Amino acid sequence: MPEKKSKKVKQNIYAKWGYLFIAPFFLVFTLFTLVPLLSTFFYSFFEYYSDNLDVVGPNFVGLQNYFRLFQEGRMFRYFGNTFVIWILGFVPQIILSLLLAVWFTDIRLKLRGLRFWKTIIYMPNLVMASAFGMLFLTLFAQNGPILSFLFEIGALPETFTIDSSVWGTRGVIAFINFLMWFGNTTLLLMAGVMGIDNEIYEAAAVDGSGAFRTFFQITMPLLMPIFIYVFITSLIGGIQLFDVAQIFTRGSGNPNTTSTTLIMYLNQLIVPSKNYGMGGAFSTILFIVTLGLSSIVFRYLVPQTTSKKQKAGRVKDENRYLPMNLRQFKKENRDGEVHE
Repeated sequence: MPEKKSKKVKQNIYAKWGYLFIAPFFLVFTLFTLVPLLSTFFYSFFEYYSDNLDVVGPNFVGLQNYFRLFQEGRMFRYFGNTFVIWILGFVPQIILSLLLAVWFTDIRLKLRGLRFWKTIIYMPNLVMASAFGMLFLTLFAQNGPILSFLFEIGALPETFTIDSSVWGTRGVIAFINFLMWFGNTTLLLMAGVMGIDNEIYEAAAVDGSGAFRTFFQITMPLLMPIFIYVFITSLIGGIQLFDVAQIFTRGSGNPNTTSTTLIMYLNQLIVPSKNYGMGGAFSTILFIVTLGLSSIVFRYLVPQTTSKKQKAGRVKDENRYLPMNLRQFKKENRDGEVHE
């Protein structure tokens, strides 16, 4: 008997449409991010720069560009400048943001107009950094309103200029970064605090825990994942600090290059002579430094929030951050609900 031919069942495959929708992202990412990254690393091993109208290279020189950067030593000085400016802006930013996040999410305070205040504190983040740089450059000009007022009350001598003060220039740049980003940090921390179960705070209140003890033993440990995210993104942003310092110091990094940041130095390598070799080497070093600092943060902060078994996905305990007495309190309440 002749074999019956099996009927082919037509199946609708929808996966191809998913690939079609995500294809533009990967195309744009490859053209405008991945290719430039790889070319930057590639040219870091070449002598490639412009000498007036002549173009030198690309000539393969191996690690010579990296050796030149370390021998010059300016990179270490500019790294110190960048780190100091970032610390001056980040410390008050995280303190104020934590304080506002706890206040805005505390139901007992019954604060009014929260939407208004959240909008106000976030608005500076919408202003371009270059606009902030120009604004404060005008405010702290020799004939500007701030210095003129300080001259009149005798707080500063009339020969004072902001460009002549190391800590004055660094402080203004740090304050601009603080003003721009503390609202964004506050909203992120508020989202983290609002994600904490209110039963934990109720248990702490029943147990007699005060405001400070509740904050340091409950809120901060539970908020640590968001805090780590804020810390790392702020660290990366601090390393990439450029536009505010560039505009406020008019590209000079005065006084005596004490306000020159890492990206300002990279700009000096690229813009005048188009030294793609040195610029590529310096960019690669910045990538390694950023990766190393981020790894250090994870190494010393993440183990405080999750154990090795929890990171491996073998243990999931939502109450792992709580003190023993609060854990026992929640367990008894949960067991009582089950027995009922």
